[in-house]
Amino acid sequence: MTDEAGAASRRAVLAGTGAAGITVLAGCQTYGATAEPAPVAPPAAAPSGSAGAPGASAGAEAAGPALARLADIPVGGGRIFPDQGVVLTQPAAGTVKAFSATCTHQGCTVTSVDDGVIVCACHNSRFDIADGSVRGGPAPQPLPPTAITIDNDEIRLP
Repeated sequence: MTDEAGAASRRAVLAGTGAAGITVLAGCQTYGATAEPAPVAPPAAAPSGSAGAPGASAGAEAAGPALARLADIPVGGGRIFPDQGVVLTQPAAGTVKAFSATCTHQGCTVTSVDDGVIVCACHNSRFDIADGSVRGGPAPQPLPPTAITIDNDEIRLP
């Protein structure tokens, strides 16, 4: 009978330990939920944008170095800038689009722009050069657009 009593005690201890583990996990979820809003970047971006706003020359300084000239981006195609994390496309003459070069499937950098599509060779996801929408493959979402400026035929990130 002591074996049965000992077994019952062990079961009670294990059940209590399981309940304590769930409580700890619930506490972690609460902690994670309050920590998520903190890394939001827009408040950090606002001061740098307002610092470049006072004068026309300050606005020019706010834009980054030229990525390419309009003539460098083929009509109906595009060019990838992996160091900047952007892909530039020209779906129609004079219309330049910019998207994140990070595939929405598993985060690989897209590898080519061919026949009107941006291709990620990791798992063959394909995106439209005009709007970044998914045209094939496992990617769940379109490529997010990226802001650019075009000044004197030079394409820049802001």
